[in-house]
Formats: sequence, C-alpha cells, structure tokens
Amino acid sequence: MTKLKLLCAGLVLAGLLTAAASGQLLQPGPALGGVMRQLGPIGAMVDSLPARATETLANARLDRIGALVRANPNRIALDQNGFPARAGEILIDDPDEALLSVATQHGYRLIERNDVLGVRYARIATLPGQSLTAAIRALKKLGAKSVSADQLHLESGIAGSPVTVGSTGRGAPIGIIDSGIAGRITAQRGFASGSPMAANHGSAIASLITGTGQIRGALPTARIYSADVYGTDPAGGNASAIARAIGWLVGEGVPVLTISLVGPANPILARVVAAAQARGAIIVAAVGNDGPASPPSYPASYPGVIAVTGVDSRDRVLIEAGHATHLDYAAPGADMLAANAKGASIAVRGTSFATPLVAATIAAAYPALDPSKRRAAFASVDAGARKMGSRYGHGIVCGKCRTPIK
Repeated sequence: MTKLKLLCAGLVLAGLLTAAASGQLLQPGPALGGVMRQLGPIGAMVDSLPARATETLANARLDRIGALVRANPNRIALDQNGFPARAGEILIDDPDEALLSVATQHGYRLIERNDVLGVRYARIATLPGQSLTAAIRALKKLGAKSVSADQLHLESGIAGSPVTVGSTGRGAPIGIIDSGIAGRITAQRGFASGSPMAANHGSAIASLITGTGQIRGALPTARIYSADVYGTDPAGGNASAIARAIGWLVGEGVPVLTISLVGPANPILARVVAAAQARGAIIVAAVGNDGPASPPSYPASYPGVIAVTGVDSRDRVLIEAGHATHLDYAAPGADMLAANAKGASIAVRGTSFATPLVAATIAAAYPALDPSKRRAAFASVDAGARKMGSRYGHGIVCGKCRTPIK
C-alpha cells in the first residue's frame, strides 16, 4: 500500500473514529459514507485495518469518558468499574426500612424512594468527599444486598429549536427514550432537569420513524411517545431516569420502545426491563459505536432486549459498531439522512439510527401490548429480514428505509 493510500485510509478512519468518540455522527454536510464513496476503493481499505481501528476506538471511548468527568467534576464521577455515573448518588435495590434507618444513622441521606413497575429502589446521597466505590462498599457492609452507581448512558444530542418532524399519527405507538423531540408527537415527558427539551439526536430518531420532508419514514403512521432522559442535565441519561421512562411508557400502553443509548449493566434497570417485558413490552436497543472490543453495551445486552447493529449502503456492518451479549437484527445506519431539531436534513451514522428502523418494523407487526402475540410478530419480522450471516443477527431489516445522501 502506497504512502498516499495509507494517508487517505488513515484520514477516513480518523473521521470515523471521531464520530465514534462523540457517540454518533450527526452533523450537516457530507457524511463519512459520502466521503468513502468519493474515495472509491480507498474507502474499502478501512476494512483492512481492524486491529488499528479496534485499539483506536477503545482509546477514544476512554478519552470521551475522561473528558466528560473533567468537564463536570461535581456532577459526574466514575463508578468502581470506571463507567461514568451521577456523582454523589447511589442506588439501593429493594431497600427495607431497617437498612434505610441504619444508613441514615451513619450519615447517608435519602434523596428519594421509587417504585417502577413493581421494582422498588432508593437513591441515597453519599457522604461528603466519599467516592462512589467507597459508598457502595460501605452500604454493603451495612446490609444492602444490591447497591450500584446511577451510571450514565451516552448519546450525542444537541439542543435545537422546535419544528414539525412528523404527525401525531393513528397507527402503532412507539416510545423513544432519548433526548427531547421537536415537532408533533402524541406525548412527551421529561425525566431530567430542564426536560423535555428538543435536541438533534432524539429528533433524528423520530424523523426516521415518521418521516418528514425528504426523510423517508419507516412507519409514517406511528404515534410517538417521547421520554427525554437528558434535558439540560450534564449527568442525564442515568439508569434510574431510563427506568422511570420505561415505567411511564409501559403505563401508557406503548408496546415497542426504542433506546439508542449505551451504558454498563445496572441491576435496577435490568429489573425494570424485565418487568416491562413481562407486561408485553418489546425493547429495542443499539449496540453502540465503541467498536467490537468495547464492553458489552446495555440495555441491548439485557435478556430479551432486541439488540441492533448498523450497516452501510453496501450492507457492511459498521466498523465502529459495538456489541451486545447477543445480536438480533441489522438495519441501515450509515450513508443516510435524517432530520435534526431544526428540520434540516443531515447525514447520520451509527447504530443509534439503525435502531428506530427495527423498532418501527416490529411495531407494525405488534401494535398493542399483548405478550401472546409477540412470537407471531417476530416471525413476521424474521420473514422479511434479509439473511446475511451471524454478524447480522436474523438479518437486515428495513433495508429500503434509508434516505440516501445525494
């Protein structure tokens, strides 16, 4: 390979990894997919650099986490496994009165108690100057069986002004747990300070479902229920906010939930996911963009959650795609357009944008909460999926839903 080709391939890879480092590529102008097409065979060289890409993606993930903590030292801290979480707060799963009394006697303060779909938990403030790791150890010594940090789940939303992204629709309900959405929706509720607040990431996901302007919608008649778990809170997207959002959507009778966020496993969120599934809800989640060597992404890795990866216009799995403990479907996630919060058509890339296409496909076959009909719904989706091998799960779904970049 000549030095020029190496340089060009390196520039392509650098652009891709920059996108991954920010969570998702979501910006106006030519997308990386368009750049790769312009480069022709040089774009394909990215596939010959898996080791370099894997290492760079892993480093980019660590850099992103470090920058997030440095920018918000009073709001975000690292948990015992090095994941970003809400600073100064701990979650106790299913606490009893005796435990809470003992914790209070030792100086811990109860922030709130909650019950989501029968899952009880408490948020506890740590002691002044105490790390999350030290607080978890201390509360376990006091008798807490399940204690965790309130870890963050990351995306790349940017605030925007309201604009119509679709219609209220008369079809199947779909719940979007993300940043706020601009436009006409059936219902929207906030689960973070400053929410609901329209932002690009959530608005783009909604546009891929309902369509707007030149953006092709996977299910134009869908009724969108939006749960904003970010608002203006730098520590938004936390596990307890996502849990409460799931509880609200299931309570509203929404059968399919799409979550284009990734984070570590959390015991309370895992129980809420299971409780939602027991009531018939289908949860669809992205595998993330931190590369195949990244830790398994959640909620995609929880049992029963539909894990989604993305493919480009040549049906290649995105090189930056992360992984879950299982994989169910692939869908277009690059070389495509969506609408931002201002209504502008923008190039998007990432597993975030494949996920709503799968959710919409499932919702068309499963328009109401009914556990007895889930198997038939998945059989219908599987029948329409294009089989491509194990890297694609049950196949590529909604392949014609991509609005190509011209």
